[in-house]
Amino acid sequence: QVQLVESGGGLVQAGGSLRLSCAASGRTFSIYRMGWYRQSPGKEREFVAFIIWSGSITYYADSVKGRFTISRDNAKNTMYLQMNSLKPDDTAVYYCNLIRQDSIRSDYWGQGTQVTVTT
Repeated sequence: QVQLVESGGGLVQAGGSLRLSCAASGRTFSIYRMGWYRQSPGKEREFVAFIIWSGSITYYADSVKGRFTISRDNAKNTMYLQMNSLKPDDTAVYYCNLIRQDSIRSDYWGQGTQVTVTT
């Protein structure tokens, strides 16, 4: 099993910044990629960004491109999401996702961290 613990959420004014962290523990070998998703009340969970664990290839949703930066620290098994120029539309619960790929694919989710952007 893999455990994911998110931190760094909070309340910020529009235009401000936050940095989310996601620390992985447990069976952290064979990580294929980690990513962030978010969900607002009444909406489906949506993709935000992911990073391939080896090689650091990144991919972003159009809505956050140029404002958010995903990164990782392999030694700490930790992923980050630097969020700049935040907008009220970014308000959501942000979830960390980890995909392991060895003989089978396994998906893991964190408990989520609330990000609230006020006008």
